[in-house]
Amino acid sequence: MKPSTFFLAALLILLSSAAWSTQSSATNSENRPSERPIAGGLALIDLDRDDPTRKATYQGEQVLIRETESGWQAVVGIALDAETGKHELEVDGETLSFTVQEHDYRAQYITIAEEDMVSPPEHKLERIFAEQDEIRSAFRSREVEAQPRLDLHIPVADARVSAEFGVRRYINEQPRNPHNGLDLAAPTGTPIAAAEAGKVVEKGDYYFNGKSVFIDHGAGLVTMYCHMDEIDVAKGDWVERGEQIGTVGKTGRVTGAHLHFSVILNGNTVDPELFLEEAP
Repeated sequence: MKPSTFFLAALLILLSSAAWSTQSSATNSENRPSERPIAGGLALIDLDRDDPTRKATYQGEQVLIRETESGWQAVVGIALDAETGKHELEVDGETLSFTVQEHDYRAQYITIAEEDMVSPPEHKLERIFAEQDEIRSAFRSREVEAQPRLDLHIPVADARVSAEFGVRRYINEQPRNPHNGLDLAAPTGTPIAAAEAGKVVEKGDYYFNGKSVFIDHGAGLVTMYCHMDEIDVAKGDWVERGEQIGTVGKTGRVTGAHLHFSVILNGNTVDPELFLEEAP
């Protein structure tokens, strides 16, 4: 084969591979998040194909709307305590309904040696209540106007899932709130990456959550990273997708080193695995 012919053939292969990679990435983004209309899941509701300006609200919260190959679609985050049955989405004065299906999350029993982390003493309650208000405020952040990617980058590479989203928690035999995130076990010091580009809207060292970071990605999508050993970002920082924001630790109420990773959409914590571009 002549050198010029060989070069042309190689170039065509390279261009073909690049085109396939771009198409694959677009398809992957289109396939995330996965629909799962249960408590703690997602409802995907198709809207008018030719109207990108429509606004949708669910239980008073504005809902993310994205463009797909088939038109415009509302991506609705459903609360973990949502009742089964008919739910309503308001779209510019029009009411669209969807059904939240029944689902039974498994039970998980955990033993915590430090009693103050199970039943906090009274003098700690004021701090805990103030932190809860701060966390709720971060969950509803709307500081970023960008439209985020919804196929999220896994924040800890090669981690083991030690507790999935939604499990019914019993701590020292006492019932507690359902688990509102995905626990990714890894050694202390393992890097933690931002799941998507966004603005750090809050950070702190919380009683139960330990060292934590909250990132607003836009359109009502927020991610939370808890129990960190080190935090490498400051409030107000802009971070890129995949950028290191800290390291895995065991701060707060834990049984071992791991990252508690939460995804919040229109104010509700939802299953992170519906968004991840690859399985953990």
